[in-house]
Amino acid sequence: MDDSKFWPEGCTRCKPQTFGVWMLFCFGLLAWAAVSAFLCLYKGLNQTNMNDYYAFGVWIVVDLAIIALGAGAFFTGFLTYLLRKEELKNIINAAVIIGFICYSGAIGMLGIDIGQPIRGWFGFWHANVHSMLTEVMFCITTYLIVLIIEFLPIILENRQIEKVPELGGFAHHLHRIMIVFAATGTFLSFFHQGSLGGMYGVLYGRPFAFRTGFAIWPWTFFLFILSAIACGPSFTTLIVMITEKATGKKLVSHDVKMLMGKISGGLLAVYVVLKGADTLYWAFVQTPGTGTQLSHFYQQSYGYWLLFAELGLGAVIPALMLLTPAVRKSYGLLALAMALNCFGAVMNRFVQTIQTLAIPVLPFESFITYMPTWQEWGITAGVIAYGMVIFSLTYRYLPVFPQERKLNQAQ
Repeated sequence: MDDSKFWPEGCTRCKPQTFGVWMLFCFGLLAWAAVSAFLCLYKGLNQTNMNDYYAFGVWIVVDLAIIALGAGAFFTGFLTYLLRKEELKNIINAAVIIGFICYSGAIGMLGIDIGQPIRGWFGFWHANVHSMLTEVMFCITTYLIVLIIEFLPIILENRQIEKVPELGGFAHHLHRIMIVFAATGTFLSFFHQGSLGGMYGVLYGRPFAFRTGFAIWPWTFFLFILSAIACGPSFTTLIVMITEKATGKKLVSHDVKMLMGKISGGLLAVYVVLKGADTLYWAFVQTPGTGTQLSHFYQQSYGYWLLFAELGLGAVIPALMLLTPAVRKSYGLLALAMALNCFGAVMNRFVQTIQTLAIPVLPFESFITYMPTWQEWGITAGVIAYGMVIFSLTYRYLPVFPQERKLNQAQ
């Protein structure tokens, strides 16, 4: 089936057979996820290894991680429309699509995690106004609506759809008021990114996560925001670079990638300084003050290697790399630095979630490790596959990259 009439004007795509094989692989992962979801919803969460110790598992880790990685949408929008970084208009479409994938995927995963998604509306109707998660729930949901509105004009610019005058005009007018949605998304995202971190920082009964702070906000509130806006642009750019390698096309000029890397590097450097200060104070002042030692928090499989992986490999090293002009000029080194940046954000969410729950807080408890079941991994794989399907379809049929035609004229 020839689908070339739907491709972006002046651009080429792979053969339908090749694309079909790729889609078949993605749908295979989605089938695994569907079986896993059915078992969890039909038989209950006893299909998982979550229990009274581990009320949060790999789903919450992935959920928090992709929300952080999806921050490239709101922060790139903030830089493009509010700070007028015009060159970022060449990557903002990709940022919006990736943000939409991350946020919709996170909400879908939460639908399985709560066990009874049919009652998901309870959180809105019977809101617990004393819980940070209420604010998170409202902000994530409303920001997903904002992302859908930002995604809509990209869909309407498809070659065949824009031939309908009314739809083409509607897309044009949406672009003209996009600054309003960029500002709204920035406002919503700053709050829910912070509250996700603040949720851990106020856990008085969990000494690994608990932090002091400023007024009513623990330091984790601010650190989660910084972590998200530092890794979000890196993740967006990394996905674009992976797409370039997979398709053999140039999609965004290297100058734009270098700018995204410089922005990520600067923000990550600030995060490293503040996170380092927070960790040192927690380790040598706060922890001894509670009658515990640092060694109590790093046992068995959750050893000190996690601390070095998160702060060293996932923060200090990529910050230094991204702040080095020679690294940003190198395609491979830039991609590596951005991958390490994203790795650090994921590791931060992992230790805040899993390691926090592993540490005993009562005399009769013991240090317990956690390993997800295949059903839990299936749901996780499904979210990744969902993202690959959406991004593949948008790349194939929508004008996501304004520079693509010019950059590939010689090919």
